[in-house]
Amino acid sequence: MSRRLWLALALCAFATLAPATGKDDDVLARGARDGNAPAWAISAATPAGWTRDCCTYARAIGVNAVLYQGEWSGKPQRVMVLNVWPRQLATLADEVQADRKRYLQHDPAGKVSGFAVRHPAMPCEASVYQGSDHVDDVLVFCDPGKASGVRLSWSMAFDDADPSRRALLDDFMRVVVASRWMKDAAPPPAPAH
Repeated sequence: MSRRLWLALALCAFATLAPATGKDDDVLARGARDGNAPAWAISAATPAGWTRDCCTYARAIGVNAVLYQGEWSGKPQRVMVLNVWPRQLATLADEVQADRKRYLQHDPAGKVSGFAVRHPAMPCEASVYQGSDHVDDVLVFCDPGKASGVRLSWSMAFDDADPSRRALLDDFMRVVVASRWMKDAAPPPAPAH
């Protein structure tokens, strides 16, 4: 069985894992009110040995939050990435299809497979991208509901021969199914003087 097929099968097996629990089970990222979308917060449990970052490396690369192990390397492999954006397309399926189309335009030799993720609080759908560059990407789009005004995604890239991929995928799927969107009641940060 090819390693790439194994990746897809492993993700399917872990798509229904129970939410992770941990001492860092709190807010990972926040967003301000934007038009009709209320201010929001995303909480997620952090697996043991992972570092949470919303405000240093995440901002530097233009995302809402990252989780990584060890020292920050700046490489995309083995980094869990959270993105939250205002709803633009009509459905979650439209978001997934648009992303798959962009991926295949960028890498016509790449392969894409997908599966539903059984998130306990919102619909989610995963894509596995097998790149001609021998880097595989897992991307999970989630829809916290029309009232949220946003959609979110979790992603992670792996070298296709990474010997730690199973443990990394386990941690990734636990974070995905444990993530929660909520209206943010926290006061906005004070302006810098």
